[in-house]
Amino acid sequence: MILRLGRQLTGRLSGQLSGHAHEPPAPAVPGEPLAEADGVRVQLGGRDVLAGVTLAARAGEVLALVGPNGAGKSTLLAALAADLPADEGVVRVCGHPTTGWSAPELALRRAVLPQSAALSFPFTVAEVVRMGRAPWAGTPYEDDDDRVVAESLAATEVSAFAARSFSALSGGERARVALARVLAQRAPLLLLDEPTAALDLRHQELVLRLCRERAAAGDAVVVVLHDLGLAAAYADRAAVLHDGRVAAEGAPGEVFTEELLSRVYRQRVEVFPHPRTGTPLVTPVREAG
Repeated sequence: MILRLGRQLTGRLSGQLSGHAHEPPAPAVPGEPLAEADGVRVQLGGRDVLAGVTLAARAGEVLALVGPNGAGKSTLLAALAADLPADEGVVRVCGHPTTGWSAPELALRRAVLPQSAALSFPFTVAEVVRMGRAPWAGTPYEDDDDRVVAESLAATEVSAFAARSFSALSGGERARVALARVLAQRAPLLLLDEPTAALDLRHQELVLRLCRERAAAGDAVVVVLHDLGLAAAYADRAAVLHDGRVAAEGAPGEVFTEELLSRVYRQRVEVFPHPRTGTPLVTPVREAG
């Protein structure tokens, strides 16, 4: 997927932003829905990829979207981001239908991390991260750019190669730089599609800790994950998607059951508590021998 400089980074902000659009959203009340899908149906290629999904992401929590390939996780994330229109139902961001927000206004309210990022031009790492500050161009908040970019580079552990070309990085390094761009945007709603997919063990943990930090600061974080262990350890709530529907939603300790996961993934699993933390551990049932 090409890094959406036009839509997500709002590079066409100049001359288009009204004074209202420049204003940051008011701080959210803990538990306030910052993204809502209400009966959302999305058709792609003549079939329902989402079939009437209702779900909310709330300020102060991490919501993990899990499920097998083709369950509709990335489609739901794209619908919540207003990058993919719903054929039926309503998507709201910060309490208002996404169709009522302009692109610049949305950029102040939600930041999106796609599954992969590619650039056709030789931008440096620091320049890519600075793109996350585009929504604040021409405002008093532009004065924070240098500080916010430096903090985002440091948080994702990419400061050491800030001057390198983005195209010269490894897949895992690119993933962390793309996350740094999202953090630099300082939006209260973060929508992250498989942010740990290309990362080693250390950086998987780093990314999920950053998600928890943003939630603790009052943001709503929606993250698509394949690793059920990471979802159980870091998410406040998990939505298990299956065939375009939410098969279960709630705390991972409540919804990660052997019966549900075995049915949804079509693979027998065992679920047992971690001996120290009590966090659910999910392992496939394997034949002995």
